[in-house]
Amino acid sequence: MPQPVDNPPQAQWLGCMVPKRQARRSVTRNLLKRQMRESFRRHAAGLPMGLWLLRLHAGFVKADFPSARSPALAEAVRGELDRLLAGAARPR
Repeated sequence: MPQPVDNPPQAQWLGCMVPKRQARRSVTRNLLKRQMRESFRRHAAGLPMGLWLLRLHAGFVKADFPSARSPALAEAVRGELDRLLAGAARPR
């Protein structure tokens, strides 16, 4: 789960990492990074201020997604990111 660092600044900063090992094609890495930034924007109001780093740890099975830029891949990534960021949101 993403966690802020100690003594965070009074703003939200986002870093995205998608290793080549998990997403071989640049079009796939770019798709994943766009999804990360968009998901962060949707959840930014509920997240604490600080430095955030989203990093892909597990790759995606190529057989499940017909192309590097498939809508199914975008939907799978969006769902996973929404679940992670919702869990990191501040309790109200």
